[in-house]
Amino acid sequence: MNQKPTKNHQSTSRQNWLLAGAVIVLAAFPLVFVRGEYGGSDDQAKKAITEIQPGYKPWFNHLFEPASSEISSLLFASQAAMGAGVVGYVIGLYKGRSQSRQQSDRKSSE
Repeated sequence: MNQKPTKNHQSTSRQNWLLAGAVIVLAAFPLVFVRGEYGGSDDQAKKAITEIQPGYKPWFNHLFEPASSEISSLLFASQAAMGAGVVGYVIGLYKGRSQSRQQSDRKSSE
């Protein structure tokens, strides 16, 4: 089953490469052109709360406090990667099941 790439296949491939390039540019742009420290929304919320009500005491404390912001970022990125892996696995699982069902339906109809 050696098929030649069709015009539509080449167009889709080119679009995929352009989209991948756009994602890389969008990810690199803030790293190159935005200066300053990158802070999270948790830090901004804590700062806003202490400005509004300086004597505020949190209801709960952290179960685990990372030693530095780099470790905190690493843990967050690891959590995001694991979540993306689970989502990708589930999508692949359902896609494979769908294709398997289609193939078995084709074989049974022949």
